[in-house]
Amino acid sequence: MEAVVRRPAPSFWAERRVLLTGHTGFKGAWAARMLAALGARVTGFALDPAPGPSAFAALQAGAGLARDLSGDLRDPAALEGAVAGAEVVLHLAAQAIVSEGFRDPAGTWATNLGGTLALLDALRKSDVQAAVIVTSDKVYRNDGTRAFVETDALGGDDPYSASKAACEILTASHRASFADLPPLATARAGNVIGGGDFGRDRLIPDLVRAQRTGQPLRLRNPGATRPFQHVLDVVAGYLLLAEALATGDAPLAVNFGPAEAELSVQDLLVAWQAATGRQVGWCLSDAPPLPEKSRLALNSDLARTRLGWSPRHDAAQAVAETAGWYAAWAAGADMAAAASTTIRRFLEG
Repeated sequence: MEAVVRRPAPSFWAERRVLLTGHTGFKGAWAARMLAALGARVTGFALDPAPGPSAFAALQAGAGLARDLSGDLRDPAALEGAVAGAEVVLHLAAQAIVSEGFRDPAGTWATNLGGTLALLDALRKSDVQAAVIVTSDKVYRNDGTRAFVETDALGGDDPYSASKAACEILTASHRASFADLPPLATARAGNVIGGGDFGRDRLIPDLVRAQRTGQPLRLRNPGATRPFQHVLDVVAGYLLLAEALATGDAPLAVNFGPAEAELSVQDLLVAWQAATGRQVGWCLSDAPPLPEKSRLALNSDLARTRLGWSPRHDAAQAVAETAGWYAAWAAGADMAAAASTTIRRFLEG
């Protein structure tokens, strides 16, 4: 029998006190907006957005927060103050750029592993009922042969991937060692696309910047395949996992991936051209290559069967909606109002 497709429940989230770390980032800003639409009372805790355009500013994600706290995960006092009073914690804050891990491995490890450790320690002193620790689809020991399931071996060759795999081990270790922690689960998703991502060395933001300046897009590995998926599908998965944790019936680690097989970089560009009617010019990057895996794929059967989660967007829809967002943003449209409409339709669908 096919699993029932669920959406986050307003009856669970209305007036729920939520700590959302990383709310100034791309996924975090959309999560803040979705939680506000569901009626949650959200405390955001993160560093200030990087200079330049951001999802946080474009979506006006701070407007729906109960508290908007600027702070570093590695500051125990600030973190404990953010956790205080929360019923649910969604931990999205991270150094999330693979290439930045090579430029600053120490900072990547300190933020991703050290910040998660500080959060877990703060949770031990709290009345939190459920906490979702967001890691990555890159936590697996990737031999490029299959779509990974949650029981596959962890790995990660580059600093970013390894730091996220270490967060998985850290979370499991704390869960096994400390009875005063709330129910914990990790969420593994990546290669998320959608409006408002302006990150460095990420495919869609790099494409948008290249087209705005009339330059060819520089690609590291055009044949690489990734589980590209829309941001709203992923955020909804995080919320469904938190609901299941709070009600006592949740898996401890969950993949969130696209409905179809993974998509190559070149195929995504073809989909972008189809959505926009504009040719994508690209060339191979002359920068030193990063030791990245050519294939990455996820099996999300567990999320479908245990959480009732399923993505609403197929690849073409995800790309088209993303391209439409950037076109509207470039034209000066009210992206906060657009986000309200998009999220309402998503939740009602």
